[in-house]
This record gives sequence, C-alpha cells and structure tokens, in this order.
Amino acid sequence: MSALLPLISINGIPDAMISSLDRGFTYGDGVFETCRCTSGRIPLWDFHRERLINSARRLQIPLDEPRLQEYLDKLLLNLQFNQYPDTVIKIQITRGVGGRGYRLPDQVNPTYCIGIFAGNHLQSPLFLNGVDIRVCDLRLGKNPALAGIKHLNRLEHILARAEWHDEFAEGLLLDGDNNLIEATVSNVFIVKNKQLYTPDLSSSGVAGVMRRTLIEKLAPAINVLVNIESMPYESLLDADEILLTNSVFGIWPVKNVAGVSTNLHHSITRQLQQQLIQLLG
Repeated sequence: MSALLPLISINGIPDAMISSLDRGFTYGDGVFETCRCTSGRIPLWDFHRERLINSARRLQIPLDEPRLQEYLDKLLLNLQFNQYPDTVIKIQITRGVGGRGYRLPDQVNPTYCIGIFAGNHLQSPLFLNGVDIRVCDLRLGKNPALAGIKHLNRLEHILARAEWHDEFAEGLLLDGDNNLIEATVSNVFIVKNKQLYTPDLSSSGVAGVMRRTLIEKLAPAINVLVNIESMPYESLLDADEILLTNSVFGIWPVKNVAGVSTNLHHSITRQLQQQLIQLLG
C-alpha cells in the first residue's frame, strides 16, 4: 500500500512531534526551504542546499549537512513516484529546544523537520496564461542583517497576503521608500529594451532560488543581460514585460497589475520558461 501525502518527519522520525519549547515554535528561530520535486528528484537542490547552509550560518545555527541529507533521503524512500510525480518538499531547520528568553542556548541541537506534499505540474494554467497581481499596502522594513534569508519569521508576508481574497494571484511588496522589492511568495523581474531587471535585495526581501536560477542559468542561455538594482515602483509602468519567479511554480508572466492591463507579449518570458522546462526535465 502506497504512503499517502503529506509525509512528515522530525529528526528522521516519521510523524514525530515538536517540543513546545522548540525555538522554531516559540520565536521563529530557524530557516526553511520549499523545493519542487519531480519523480523523487529535486532539480535545484544544489541551490536550495547552499542557501540553507548559508542562511543557517548567518543565524549561527550549526546545520549538520550529512544528517539533513540522511533524513531527506530516508523520507523520499517512502514516496511513490508514480502516484505523485510532482511534489513539494519543505525543509525547516530550527535552533532546537531552548529555555525561555532570547539568549542562545549554550548547547544547540537543531531540529530537522521535513515534509513532502502533493504538488502541481509545472506547466499550470497560470504558467501558460499569465496572472493578475496587485500592490500590497504593507511596506517591508529594511534589515540588512536578515535580508535575503528565508527565515521562519514571515509576519510581514502573512499580513500582506491577508490584504486580499479575490482573483489576484500575487501581491507586490514595496519598501518604505516605494522601491519594488518582491512579491509575497515570489521575486519580480521586468524586461525593458531586451534586458532583465530585478530589485536589489541587500536591505530586505528573500533571495529566491528560482531568482538565482534565472540570473545564473536561464538568462545566460538566451543571451539576455540581468541588471540587479534599486527599482522604484514606477519601473513597472513602462516595462516591456513583467514576470514572477518561485521555486515551486517556476515563472509566471504578469498580464495585469492592480486592474490595469499590461498588454504584454512576454516574448523573453516565454523563452525563459522554455529554458526552465528543459532544466527541470
């Protein structure tokens, strides 16, 4: 009998429980990754693993990479690839159990939580047809110490996503200076004069794995230059194309911003999507 999703393990133990004193629960003290998995393979695992290691290092969490790989491989053995060809793997690593208060424990034993969830085929209707998006009222704060990290403190994004319950697929996030930073679960790119532009994330935002994949692999494959710079919101108004990236859904063309049609052909976006399809197999 095949295992039903989701599959969850805590420190390699299936269906285990997390302590109420775990700092991931009490303080959001940890990092996480959300990965697309196809037939039991994580095509972008090298980038996910590298970000996970670097993020844990920045938060002074002693991640044991061989142990993480052991727990991941063990859980994947229970996945029926034929029944679930497209899945999503979420990896959370916390600082582990600690006492009350913010002071770091003298002895840190990280908690490794891994979950496998049902996913969708990459070439979804939104991937193929494009999305309508809005601009969130919430403004992101600036914090260079945490910028780029996918840490467990996501209250800004939760509050931003709570702003709408209608047809919009995503919401853009600006900082206090009205600079474009990202969207609630994705990174943002625009095309202007056959070049790509994406916001600088040195002060806020999450440096996504699909963002890195586009910059380092997809764009070079079609000979398109990527510029990383500060981008005022007005950059969107005269863009030739707008696209969103996420490691699970891939690349979404944007066809409508806040009810205003962009009337975009997305020629470069479509080329990037084709490169992504080839890369992910």
